[in-house]
Amino acid sequence: MKTLVFFVAAAFTFSSVFGADAPRRKILFFTKSSGFEHEVISWKKGQPSYAEARLLELGEKNNWEFTFSKDGSKFSAEYLKEFDTVMFYTTGDLCSEGTDANPPMTPKGKQALFDYVRSGKGFVGTHSASDTFHTDNESLKGPERYVNHGEKADPYVRFIGAEFIRHGAQQAAKSIVIDPKFPGLESVGSDFSIHEEWYSLKDFTPDLHVLTVMDAPAMTGPEYARPMFPNTWAKREGNGRVWYTSMGHREDVWTNPVFQSMLTGGIKWACGDASGDTAPNLSKAAPEAHVNPAYIEPKPPAPKKGK
Repeated sequence: MKTLVFFVAAAFTFSSVFGADAPRRKILFFTKSSGFEHEVISWKKGQPSYAEARLLELGEKNNWEFTFSKDGSKFSAEYLKEFDTVMFYTTGDLCSEGTDANPPMTPKGKQALFDYVRSGKGFVGTHSASDTFHTDNESLKGPERYVNHGEKADPYVRFIGAEFIRHGAQQAAKSIVIDPKFPGLESVGSDFSIHEEWYSLKDFTPDLHVLTVMDAPAMTGPEYARPMFPNTWAKREGNGRVWYTSMGHREDVWTNPVFQSMLTGGIKWACGDASGDTAPNLSKAAPEAHVNPAYIEPKPPAPKKGK
């Protein structure tokens, strides 16, 4: 157990040799799970997770040096200035030790992240980065979970651009490309379909530059009984850049060429190495994104055997 705790609290840095034409970028991939820990970012036997192994492959092609960490206590202005971009694949209240028992952020560390990005740096969020710092630490139970909070939402929700409500059964679903000129989307086409654990999201900030939207009406499950809504976007945050996609749950998504192209483009844009339009377009791309699905009563736990 001591070995496991030491390992989980550690951070790993990897770098490779690249062509001289690509600028070297340092990226922090932060995966503390104060809530549910996804298998794809779980460390085992002292090795990087599945997602981290795929990032190393992308790093070899793009001159990116990754630091992998689950230690929230490191967040400070001094620590973050080492990096060009910070990536989150996180859950829950990161200022709490929570599920994985890794060191939490402090409130000052959370503010340091905002200040870091607003100073001109980059932030990339994948999948459950939107299932992080819920407004009022609300749980997955109760009608309040489905309400838009607007300007009263947690500052992190305003920062990343939206908040997770819940997801339904994994399924192949269509995403419609809104900005085919944005880095990583140039060769994707007008739409694409990926089998994934799709998030239903809420409380979209009006300054989003929507990149792709979910064809929610065509999906199966009450979680998606709503109009089309964004699932990938970019936004400016002060002088910095924020990019988010709800994709990234499944291992096969991390090897999917569309996802890899989008993620690579997003990271390059966040690092300032690619240009893309960031004009707010939410009202045009998904005019009814504010309409959330009806409240879904949680299923009661299965009865224990013999009772």
